[in-house]
Amino acid sequence: MRSERSRPSLGERAADSGVAASVEPVGALDGPARSARPGGAAGRHCWVDDPPEWPGTWPGLLVEWRQRADGWHGRVAYTVAGPHGPVLVESWLPAARLRQR
Repeated sequence: MRSERSRPSLGERAADSGVAASVEPVGALDGPARSARPGGAAGRHCWVDDPPEWPGTWPGLLVEWRQRADGWHGRVAYTVAGPHGPVLVESWLPAARLRQR
């Protein structure tokens, strides 16, 4: 079911792979969703705002959500500018630091 694209989207390729999704998509990153998780499906692009030790806003990929006593946290992978080039960082951050891209 392609819409004016010459290639399938990432979602279409994932669906065609035959591997079951481990996380149900739930919407946008900016608020609670029906499933009680912050909105936003795992595997979604996001902005990471002021992560520890790396001030600024960085492009990232939301990997999963986890609810903790102090609220929702997202496991994200993002790149930052290191002294010798890009550095890949993976960490758990509060949902307030993540925005839909």
